[in-house]
Amino acid sequence: MRILISNDDGFFAEGINTLAQVLSDIADVFVAAPDRNRSGASNSLTLENPLRIREEKPQWISVQGTPTDCVHVALNEWLEIPPDMVITGINHGANLGDDVVYSGTVAAAMEAHFLGIPAIAVSLVGHTHFDTAAQVVKNLVLKLQQVPLSPQHILNVNVPDVPLDAIQALTVTRLGSRHHTEAMVKTKDPRGQDIYWFGPLGQCRDDAEDTDFHAIANLNVSITPIMVDLTAYNQLSLLKQWVSGQETE
Repeated sequence: MRILISNDDGFFAEGINTLAQVLSDIADVFVAAPDRNRSGASNSLTLENPLRIREEKPQWISVQGTPTDCVHVALNEWLEIPPDMVITGINHGANLGDDVVYSGTVAAAMEAHFLGIPAIAVSLVGHTHFDTAAQVVKNLVLKLQQVPLSPQHILNVNVPDVPLDAIQALTVTRLGSRHHTEAMVKTKDPRGQDIYWFGPLGQCRDDAEDTDFHAIANLNVSITPIMVDLTAYNQLSLLKQWVSGQETE
């Protein structure tokens, strides 16, 4: 089995290195990752500048670009034979609820999906037990060899930051949601000019029992199928009436 791994934390990050090491037991692993931390890059592509690629070691390249750039160049230029699967992560920190809109980790998995390759995005809700998340992914890959992914979805996987034997279960979830990000932090640079930092993530707003937030809070692995089609199908009929000028109740 051939697996391409990417991330948004950079090729040097502990998460991607742990994942590549563990998956190398069951697959031929290739890594294409940003040359630096590109968290929060979402689905952005580098269009105004050329992409520079550097071979870091055999079957590992760093890309001077976004996570989406990495997967795009790997599948369209670097790899002569397409991989069987693309796995992005292990992200340093959660990608729960609204986070998926901004996440470079999830975006890289979406790019693989757009290019016809099954994909999983995986995140550790913390910064310690990357070995736990890597073993969870390894088990998922072995299972997916028997029962393949639906071509219509990617999987967004979040793993509690605990030892493997403390994980309670694998849970299929929907995305929860957060409150808005907290206020920005205003300070000054050494020359006295105003600068601004994004505030911390908002607190959880929707953590019902079937959500990814609830799963993590109960030490369960959260597995959420994500649809790339953003169409609000339940609004099509109402919008058609509105466009045509018909009365709506």
